[in-house]
Amino acid sequence: MSDACGAGGEAAASAAAGDRSGGGRHVSAGSGPDPGSFRDPGNRVVHHDGEVYRALDDRSADELAAMRALEFFPREMARGRILDAADVERPDGLDLAGPWTTFVRHPRLDVWTYPDEWSFSMLQDAALLQLELLAAALAEDAVCKDATPYNVQFVGTTPVFVDVGSFERLTPGDPWFGYLQFCQLFLYPLLVQAYAEVAFQPLLRAELDGIGPDLAARLLGARRAWRRGVAVHVLLHARAQARFADADGDVKDDLARSGFSRRLIEANVAGLTTLVRGLRWDRSESEWSGYAERTHYASADLEAKEAFVAEAAGRRRWDLAWDVGCNDGRFARVVAPRCGHVLAFDADHLVVDLLYRRLRGAGPGNITPLVVDLADPSPARGWRSVERAAFLDRNRPDLVLFLAVIHHLAISGNVPLPEVVAFLRSLDAVVVLEFPTEDDPMVRRLLRTKRAGVHDGYRLEHLDALVDERFDVRRRQVLAGGERVLFELAPR
Repeated sequence: MSDACGAGGEAAASAAAGDRSGGGRHVSAGSGPDPGSFRDPGNRVVHHDGEVYRALDDRSADELAAMRALEFFPREMARGRILDAADVERPDGLDLAGPWTTFVRHPRLDVWTYPDEWSFSMLQDAALLQLELLAAALAEDAVCKDATPYNVQFVGTTPVFVDVGSFERLTPGDPWFGYLQFCQLFLYPLLVQAYAEVAFQPLLRAELDGIGPDLAARLLGARRAWRRGVAVHVLLHARAQARFADADGDVKDDLARSGFSRRLIEANVAGLTTLVRGLRWDRSESEWSGYAERTHYASADLEAKEAFVAEAAGRRRWDLAWDVGCNDGRFARVVAPRCGHVLAFDADHLVVDLLYRRLRGAGPGNITPLVVDLADPSPARGWRSVERAAFLDRNRPDLVLFLAVIHHLAISGNVPLPEVVAFLRSLDAVVVLEFPTEDDPMVRRLLRTKRAGVHDGYRLEHLDALVDERFDVRRRQVLAGGERVLFELAPR
């Protein structure tokens, strides 16, 4: 399986939390603390001898033991909704300075993704997982000290809470310190997309702390103030934030004196759960959402393409496959039986959300759909640009489906063919490539908007020469229509 796992979190209610490690067969986190695990002083995620551990200080170890003694924590871990954490001795040879007295071992996850790569329904399901776990914890006088989507990962289409250090016993009179964080990283992104048709992915990529109350209020606008959840969780939050910004008092002490109780937190969580569950993104069509129903292929060509992909996938067992420009996921499903995991990604938010909902209902369970534009994938971000790793450093494939994508990169994206082929070779993976020729109707349509001569290099003979330089061409097949050519390429 692929080398991907991570876990983590933090106590600070105002900062993004969660840890990660590199994913995929080429990416190794090495040995030592994960570079994204430092914000919670009581926890560190550590890589050592190919395993992933969590180191805890005495206080964090006591809190974890207290969680294990409750009913909800082992129950949710057994259900797979909280990442497993097995008690272990300190790993032999681990060089790790600090107050660490207790260690647990986490299983490795096949892939590692971030919320700016998720679709609307994925973020919604992750938010509901956070709220449901919090409600279960509150029922036994425990709480999540933070509330960030970086503490959730997807195993296929199943959200899993990976930060076992996020749970602790609730102190009487304390508020839920993760409320603002939940709003900024879960609720506001969902609201602006559901109510205002503003995609949240670029906003979450731009700011690790998420969307602030003021920005959320501006994006939603005065005419949406009546929509459910806006007045209470956005407008009042923005006003309260402004009012308390210059306050000298201790808000925590003020709440305790006012009789703030667990019941108030439970009521807030119940209301948020109802709000989040009821949100809908009602967009019905995008540029590519109806692609599968369009007549780009004769039925014989489509069947030949599927057989070509199936033969390539059937050569061996693959750790991680990419389906680039996946659309409805047809070819991700073709290769899934031969893969540990498939990342099916597309730049079109709606087609990814539709695919996620189909997979969530019918499977297979080893495909994770993502909103990723290969011409502009998620970069490295956060502290020292290592806290959140770039998409290409987290998830590296050994099989790549690059079907009907190259003309969009080369013509629409102005990425020269040599650059595209060099990138594919840099993955050191087997590539199934589809090349729509200059005579293909879609290519002619794309070229109509371009200056004459700029894309003269987009020619089949040019591609043939480029792949011959860098790959062994296992197979080359012209589809019966004569306008598209399939390649199976092995890195040389």
